[in-house]
Amino acid sequence: MRLDKYLKVSRIIKRRTVAKEFADNGRALINDRVAKSSSEVSVGDVLELHFGEKTMKIRVLNIKETTKKTDSVDMYEEV
Repeated sequence: MRLDKYLKVSRIIKRRTVAKEFADNGRALINDRVAKSSSEVSVGDVLELHFGEKTMKIRVLNIKETTKKTDSVDMYEEV
């Protein structure tokens, strides 16, 4: 799954256009490599997301095309 879609479906970022811009500005890393919005995300990958002063590091546990808000937290865990 594309990084921008994963960020949107998992509800880490609310809109896909914002997730695309976020990733294309070099603020996302997949397994310690700079990622673009079109980069593929797989189960087991570690994402490092830089939101200004805050950095969020998560491990991908599950990939779903669509999900409910209550189930979106099962898609990742914070490291």
